[in-house]
Amino acid sequence: MTSKVINLGDVRERGLRSDFSLKALKQWNPDIRASSSDDEATISVLDTIGKDWWGEGVTAKRIASALRNIGARDVVVNINSPGGDFFEGLAIYNLLAEHAREKGAVTVKVLGLAASAASVIAMGGSNVLIAKSAFLMIHNTWVVAAGDRHAFREVADWLEPFDFAAAELYQDRSGMDLKDIQNMLDKETWLPGSKSVENGFADGLLGAEEVGSGASNSTALTPQAAQKKIDIALARSDFTKSQRRELYAAVKGGMSGAAPSGTSSAAVTEVAQSALDKLNSL
Repeated sequence: MTSKVINLGDVRERGLRSDFSLKALKQWNPDIRASSSDDEATISVLDTIGKDWWGEGVTAKRIASALRNIGARDVVVNINSPGGDFFEGLAIYNLLAEHAREKGAVTVKVLGLAASAASVIAMGGSNVLIAKSAFLMIHNTWVVAAGDRHAFREVADWLEPFDFAAAELYQDRSGMDLKDIQNMLDKETWLPGSKSVENGFADGLLGAEEVGSGASNSTALTPQAAQKKIDIALARSDFTKSQRRELYAAVKGGMSGAAPSGTSSAAVTEVAQSALDKLNSL
C-alpha cells in the first residue's frame, strides 16, 4: 500500500494548473462505467480531474466530502478519466492514501482509462485492479505558462520536484527502477491492462463482467453531458482547445442574445455556423 504524502506547497499561489493531453482526450470513452453498484462504499472518478470549462470535474474537495461521509470503512474507487489538473490529482492521491492508512482499505478499479493525473490517483489505492482492455497513461507534468525565457526556466525548475515525486509514487507501487520510471514519464507511456499488472502498476485484472457502458440515449443527455460529447468529437477531429473554446463562446453568445436578431435557435445556428466556417479555414 502506498503511503507517501506529497506536499503541494504553493501550487495554488503560483496560479499554475496542469491539463490533460489531447491524445488522452481522444482515447477516452466517457460512457464506460462499472457494470453494477458495489456493496461497499463507492467513489466514482469518471470525469476530468479538476474543474473543467463548465465548472464540473473531479476535485479534491468532492473526494474529501465523499470520504468523510463514508467514514472508517473500506471504499471502492472506480476510475475512467483522461486526467486533468496534475496538482488536483496529487491532492486526491493524498486523500486516498490517508484513508488507506488510517480508516479502511481503498480498492481502485480502472474501468477504461486512468491517464496522467488519474493514474496518480490510482496509485493511492491499497489494491489496484484494471480491466484487460483498459489503460494507464503516465507522463511528466504539463502546464500552461507565459513569460520570457527566464520565466520558463523558473517554471521548469519548479516543476522538476513534482515529476520526481510522481516517479517515486509509480516506483513505490511497481517496484521498478526509478530511472526506468523517469524514462517512461519522459516519453509518455501507455500501459494496457495486462502490462500494467506485469509491470506492477496494478495488482490484478478486473473480470469483464465488472465493466459496462453507461451510455445515455440522446433524449436523456444533460446540456453538460452533450457539451462534453461534442468537445471529445471536436478533439478527435483535431480541433485545438483554443478553437473549441472559440466555438463554444460563439454558441453561448447566440444563446444569450448576442447573436444576430431573429429566433433564438436561428441565432445560435447562424453564430455556430460562422464559428465553424472560421475554424475550418484555420
